[in-house]
Amino acid sequence: MKNGFFITFEGPDGSGKSTTLEKVATYFKENNIDYIKTREPGGSNIAQQIRNILLDENNKDISPTTEALLFAASRAQHFDEVIIPALSQNKVVLCDRFIDSSLAYQGYARNLGMKEILSINNFAINDKLPDLTIFFDLEPNLGLERIQASGQREVNRLDLEGLKFHEKVYQGYQEVIKMYPDRFKVIDASQSIEDVCHDVLSIIKEKLNG
Repeated sequence: MKNGFFITFEGPDGSGKSTTLEKVATYFKENNIDYIKTREPGGSNIAQQIRNILLDENNKDISPTTEALLFAASRAQHFDEVIIPALSQNKVVLCDRFIDSSLAYQGYARNLGMKEILSINNFAINDKLPDLTIFFDLEPNLGLERIQASGQREVNRLDLEGLKFHEKVYQGYQEVIKMYPDRFKVIDASQSIEDVCHDVLSIIKEKLNG
């Protein structure tokens, strides 16, 4: 594998992408595949500090523009400090959220414009997009029900947005998928976690072996 392989996991809140990423990481470890797992916002010390500001339930007055710029700033630090070094060492990078989240959440749902969000984020990551993005397709109301039913999941500021906002995020993702049809693979996230993991691993194996 030359120059590593960059895989991102995207989807509505509560879609199960984080749980699946952990299971994929376990499979990689058991099969001696050189990888790192990381997440956004966060993934490094400085990026995590920005995450703390972004997702703090008390920071309800963050403006949409500030929110978008903070996500891009966290991404730039994470990208330079974690992702690029791992790819240069020919590792597989498994990342929970990346640029597509900003396009869906801030560009579409916050009405800041997908073109504008793409511009600031391309600057943050030097136009480097993932090699593969897996979208966990789940109706927003089901995702929110999962969050409420889970006593272990971190509940953050964005989780507290109403259903209408999360429906707009979901619509935003549909637009992003249309922008990058060759990069995205869509899986049915309403299935059991076992079936979801099976589908995701099948996609990843095919890409890595191809």
